[in-house]
This record gives sequence, structure tokens and C-alpha cells, in this order.
Amino acid sequence: MSYGDRGRVSIAALICIEPGERVRLIYRTITHHQRKGERKGFAAADFAALLQAAHAQLGGPISLVWDSMPEHVSTRMRQWNAGHADWLLVYRLPAYAPDINPVEAIWSGLRAALLNVAVRSIDELAVLIKHRLKRMQYQPELLTGFISNIGLTIPEPL
Repeated sequence: MSYGDRGRVSIAALICIEPGERVRLIYRTITHHQRKGERKGFAAADFAALLQAAHAQLGGPISLVWDSMPEHVSTRMRQWNAGHADWLLVYRLPAYAPDINPVEAIWSGLRAALLNVAVRSIDELAVLIKHRLKRMQYQPELLTGFISNIGLTIPEPL
């Protein structure tokens, strides 16, 4: 999310489904202040760190359904994924398929929640985004709705 020409907040999120458990949201943010030499968004190392954190938090293997964002399909990310094949299985969505990607609903809901809010700085926007995402984390029925809206169902425990 951008703050005019004063910076932007990049967000990466995972909606995590585990049979018999509540649906979870795991996310990370990066704030870019438009400073020279400052990274502008997520790189392969950032996505790898997010996946490592999810793996540690969930305590088991991960089947990841990922869109074809350039950073997701980069050589570096593909190599990292292959190096963690013992606990990570990656499925790719078609090139442009927001209608079948439940994470897109997070971005839509987040934009709607921030629509009529005024902030004075990019850092204030970053705090507000984190607050709204944290609120989503404690609404598993909302996260379940994001999944249901694309036609998927959450499997029942065995």
C-alpha cells in the first residue's frame, strides 16, 4: 500500500489451514520510506523467512498454493523451495488468477478498512496496517470466508 510519493508498505501473507485447527493468518510487512538504497519490497530471502516462520509456528509440513508473482517464481526462490522439499510442497496458481487466490480477499478487506482513514506518515500507515491484519488474525470465521468465497472447503479432521 502506498502513501503517495512518501513511501509504501509491502505485505506478504499466508492463510493457513490445518484440519481440526482454526484458520490462521501469518504475515510480514516491510516499510519503504523512499530512502536511497532502501529495499522496496519483498525479496526471495524475505519470502523464505516467512515460510520458515510458518513452518515453525505450524509445526509440520506445508503445502503452499502460490501465485506467479515474479519473486515467487525467481530462480533463487525455486532453489530455496527445492532445498526444503522435505517439508514444503509448492503448487502454482495460473499467471493472473485473483479470483481463485484467497489472499486477494485480505488485500481487498484491508483496503476497505483503510479507505476513510487519514494518516500523517508512512510509519503511521504501517502501524495501522499491522493493527488491521492483527484484527483479522483473531477472526478465523473471516479467514474461512475468504477461502469459501473462492469455492474451496476446509477439510474436516480425520
